[in-house]
Amino acid sequence: MATQTISQSHSTFYPAFVRIAVAVQTLTLFFQAATAGLLLSHHLSVLHAVGARVMYGAAMLYVLAAIVAWRPGGGSPKPILYGTTFLVLASVQVVLGITHTLSLHVPLGVLMFAMSFYQLGRELAARHRVS
Repeated sequence: MATQTISQSHSTFYPAFVRIAVAVQTLTLFFQAATAGLLLSHHLSVLHAVGARVMYGAAMLYVLAAIVAWRPGGGSPKPILYGTTFLVLASVQVVLGITHTLSLHVPLGVLMFAMSFYQLGRELAARHRVS
């Protein structure tokens, strides 16, 4: 009975950890879009710079959550590929932002937000399929 309870908590905790991580990632990207608009109109670069660091940390958190959900949690390794790809794109995004290459930085930011929103939808849909 105790092992069944432990395995049930593992099977619900790890996917929830992944869902929370992708939700935080999506929210930070939305914050980045909002602060980018402020940056362009009011020159509030500090908010956008802080948001960039938080977004990068959220991307790393997602990769960690995907690994934990896969290895000890027994989940699929597919989210690791998404998370790693996203982290590479975030690295490119940081370089483009530092070099002020807005012609690539802005479209890549939109792509990253769309990817994150799509992944959040997939995670939430998977939750409803399992329930």
